[in-house]
Amino acid sequence: MKKVKLLLVTLITISLIFTGIGLAVAGKKLVKLPLCLMPEHELFFPWYAKQKGWDKEEGLDFELLYFESGMQQLEALPAHQWVLGITGGVPHIFGALRYNTYLLGIGNDESFCNCVFVRPDSPVAKVKGAVKGFPDVYGRADLIKGKTFLVTTVSSAHYAMSTYLKVFGLKDKDVVIKQMDQASAIAAFKRGIGDFVCLWAPYSYKAEDNGWILAGNVHNCGAAIPITIIGDKTFCDKNPEIVAKFLRVIFRGIHKLADEGATDENIKLFQKMYKDWAGMEYTYEQAKREIEHHPVFKYKEQLKLMDDSKGESEVHRWERLIAEFLHANGRLTDKELKKVLETKWITDKFLKKVKTPIPSYK
Repeated sequence: MKKVKLLLVTLITISLIFTGIGLAVAGKKLVKLPLCLMPEHELFFPWYAKQKGWDKEEGLDFELLYFESGMQQLEALPAHQWVLGITGGVPHIFGALRYNTYLLGIGNDESFCNCVFVRPDSPVAKVKGAVKGFPDVYGRADLIKGKTFLVTTVSSAHYAMSTYLKVFGLKDKDVVIKQMDQASAIAAFKRGIGDFVCLWAPYSYKAEDNGWILAGNVHNCGAAIPITIIGDKTFCDKNPEIVAKFLRVIFRGIHKLADEGATDENIKLFQKMYKDWAGMEYTYEQAKREIEHHPVFKYKEQLKLMDDSKGESEVHRWERLIAEFLHANGRLTDKELKKVLETKWITDKFLKKVKTPIPSYK
């Protein structure tokens, strides 16, 4: 009987100990972090972290806020709706100039899915690698000049068009531009309107399914469009350790995709993410392409990309080219372009504060 009582006391004691630990963990005050996000590839990093509880392991509580566009994200910053997040490289130029945001790191490279397409019967589709240094780009200046491009202006697709033209020594003024939203552009091109159509994902996937020929994308035309990890400058400067913890969580997801790629598990996770968070239905094949067409950079790679100790860093170069594009299209003043070239808002100081090694994603 004494042994039974002793066993019961022991079990109760153990139970109380673990209950106490549970209460202590539950009672630990988490730092709430409102994040600005869009229903795109880079959403995976904070979304999956939230599923796994990685944010809480760092003492954080991610709040995933939905935005339709990068500019919508930035316009919400003055009202303090968010403090950290992920946005496109094009809108972040405006974020740095007009909304006082830092570029903290890179979410992914979306250069491969911002594309210029032609139809299979286009003369352009018969000429590949005509310009030295651009072996995968189709076309020739005389076949392109004066032709009609369907494009959503001042967007990543427009940037794809401009980088494509630049390969052949041409500018926007050398072609006819028809402004259309993405859905209208792809529908019009199907009906035979226009000579070229400029698209981003998932419309670029639909173009591939239609059998259209990829004349060029931002990557093979020698530029890049990064998805940028951003933060409110005031918040970041006041809370560098919190920013470092946030980045540490994000890199766990980045490392997962970098190491595993489009596995069956990851493809299904992407389908679930889009459906549950954004109400978007992605087919298995579309989700597969979404992973394959967005290269990501691990922690050590990003330190190299952001390193400007020997001159302009690779990230600086990417942002400079985007800024020059915006300036050429009248969206940046001479003064703003000069400020972009100084690139004081691109910083690796928070990356360097990240506690390493990055925890396993498994």
